[in-house]
Amino acid sequence: MQPHLERADLELLLAIREHGSLAGAASAADVVPSVITKRLAALETRLGLKLFQRTTRRVVPTAEGEALCERATGLLAGFQAMEAELQERHQEPVGRIRLAATFGFGRLWLGPAIAEFQQRHPKLHVQLQLTEQLPDLAVEGFDAAVWLWQLRGPRASEWTGRRLARNQRVLVAAPEYLRRRGTPATVEELAAHDCLVVRENERFDVWRLQRERERERGEVRVRVGGPLSSNSGELVRDWCLAGHGIMLRSLWDIAAPLAAGELVRVLPGYAMTDADIHWLAPHSASTPKRIRLLADFLAERFRSEPWKLTPVPAARPGSRPRR
Repeated sequence: MQPHLERADLELLLAIREHGSLAGAASAADVVPSVITKRLAALETRLGLKLFQRTTRRVVPTAEGEALCERATGLLAGFQAMEAELQERHQEPVGRIRLAATFGFGRLWLGPAIAEFQQRHPKLHVQLQLTEQLPDLAVEGFDAAVWLWQLRGPRASEWTGRRLARNQRVLVAAPEYLRRRGTPATVEELAAHDCLVVRENERFDVWRLQRERERERGEVRVRVGGPLSSNSGELVRDWCLAGHGIMLRSLWDIAAPLAAGELVRVLPGYAMTDADIHWLAPHSASTPKRIRLLADFLAERFRSEPWKLTPVPAARPGSRPRR
């Protein structure tokens, strides 16, 4: 018959190694030392291995004992994580969640969703911090972030990621601008228009567009410009609504003015597809129930891309400018 180990055996081994003596392990377990001595002797006999070397001052693991202790550490941690998870399943989640998000999406879409989530779980306290720069989540004490664009570069390996929703940036303009300047029929014609750009990276003046249904064919790059630009996307949106030019903007940000006809899509077959919405969290051996619940709730809420549910008008390409 093959020897077998029980959880109590693993706990015994780790207690002896931690305290360095049979007496210390006995004191921690609130039993007399002879009990620990007999249990260890029985375990060594059953396994046919010498697990600890006894000296006048200390009890130290043998090579076999040390290897078994290392395995025991991982196994007991797994037991504890499993028990904690099972216990969580029968309890209402409690505690605090610290979440970071970008200003625009956080205010328009994430904020209302977070409020509903908290009402479903009234023992939770959610702190939502809106910021322009993605924080170092673990160092700054954040449980997660809801962020546009997929994380790339060296920091990507530090976190786990999950796409909550697809999103795209599309070309739009106010009807008044298109009546005055005409509607471009091709991507190349954008270069002759007043394009409103957000100065948020080194190549803010190059728009990389793809046909939405033919992404495998690659992208078309067009250099754009105009008399107005800003580092504020909200200001650029205001200029666009006022009829000052064509802008490239996330669908979630302009859903309302598109639905109302205050903006119309230009070249509706094209978009930039690099602005998906992601859940980011620090790597962890186990994720608390409250964090898992929030991530699942947001994935369900945004999976349908609610900003696309209302049909929106599109400009007719090739209309002549009015002189």
